[in-house]
Amino acid sequence: MSNIKGMFEAIKKSDAAVFSSLQAEQQRQAEWMELIASENYQSAAVLAAQASVFGNKYAEWFPGKRYYGGQENTDVIESLAIERAKQIFGADHANVQALSGAAANLCAYHAMMEPGDTILGMDLSHGGHLTHGAPVTFTAKVFNFVRYTTNNGVIDFDELRAMALKHKPKVILAGFSAYPRDLDYAKFVEIAQEVDAYAYADMSHIGGLIAAGVLKNPLDYGFHAMMTTTHKSLRWPRGALILSKGNVLNPLKKPEPLKENLPTLIDRSVFPGVQGGPHMHTIAAIAVALGEAQQDSYKTYAQQIIANAKTMADEFLRLGYQLVTWGTDNHMVIVDFSNSDIPDGSVAEKALDAIGISTSKSTIPDDPNPPFRPSGLRIGIQAMTTRGVKEEDVKKIVGFIDEALQYRDDEQYLQQLRQNVKAFCLEFPLP
Repeated sequence: MSNIKGMFEAIKKSDAAVFSSLQAEQQRQAEWMELIASENYQSAAVLAAQASVFGNKYAEWFPGKRYYGGQENTDVIESLAIERAKQIFGADHANVQALSGAAANLCAYHAMMEPGDTILGMDLSHGGHLTHGAPVTFTAKVFNFVRYTTNNGVIDFDELRAMALKHKPKVILAGFSAYPRDLDYAKFVEIAQEVDAYAYADMSHIGGLIAAGVLKNPLDYGFHAMMTTTHKSLRWPRGALILSKGNVLNPLKKPEPLKENLPTLIDRSVFPGVQGGPHMHTIAAIAVALGEAQQDSYKTYAQQIIANAKTMADEFLRLGYQLVTWGTDNHMVIVDFSNSDIPDGSVAEKALDAIGISTSKSTIPDDPNPPFRPSGLRIGIQAMTTRGVKEEDVKKIVGFIDEALQYRDDEQYLQQLRQNVKAFCLEFPLP
């Protein structure tokens, strides 16, 4: 990534405008602090794989069962990605073709349910994701979503069980977009078994922490399937994995709609059910990244994420900030401004943008503010951990944030602070 001029010499010669934007973004990423909880930095090897000749190849269906010819190399790459994902996550099968987390969730829902079936997932305003049943989404028009909430920011399993018994969902969904705690997967499975539902986990944010073994793995507790995006804590290319337990059958033949056949139901749901041909250049990059995740250095990285996140939470609390659940178990903290002099998370986000720190506003449980002016700010430390920051550096990061929020109306102060942030960031080069 640091050698963009070499990597994109052909673009420089053919399209100066695009090359100029590439250079500008390279500079922005180097000089800015990335604290958005859903972003990370890919290695040079992963980036190179995405720009490879596999982008030329169309490869409908699956390894060994393609519709088009000339697949001897695509089959090797995709099979390698599948086997590595299975080993890392302890799955019976891995589908590596999903184009994104939203697409992967749709594919998984389609595999487990019929239109109109009920799924029980976390409410967006309490930390869930748009694809977990937000009314504005396509999935909410196809399936009947009922949504559980939290109590003091923590999942209320008594409420969740009562809702499951009442609504008899076909799927119970564990997962989140803004929830700083680990999940009790055993309780999810217990409730799912009680109502004969699939237990499905959307681990998009913490897939990397699960892969490294620093957070629990839903598949170890009896979940039928788990999805993770590949570009957050995993620091891989933009895509998704759908990992499952059960029988891996011939995807060219429609299996019985039984839980034990879920791997093949998922494959057929991805193609031809929802998507077209896979993006083989992305799958090649995922294979490279999976290989990186099998190295000891990756576990060390994940352990450092947890240590940095806990330091970040402690430092915010020391400075008098309120956090959702008063801490974290994963890579993120959610700052709650509902009882502060900062009007909302949008104001905080803009103040931090002004000094070169990227974050994202976030709702908090039972948020009194509207969605575009939510009361929270979601901050993730995984990307800056990739760049090499440690606990003492995290304390400096929180100090920058605190200064920006306290002096948010002082443009001159913010300009000077931006230079300090830039100097700090340049001490930690992009990978």
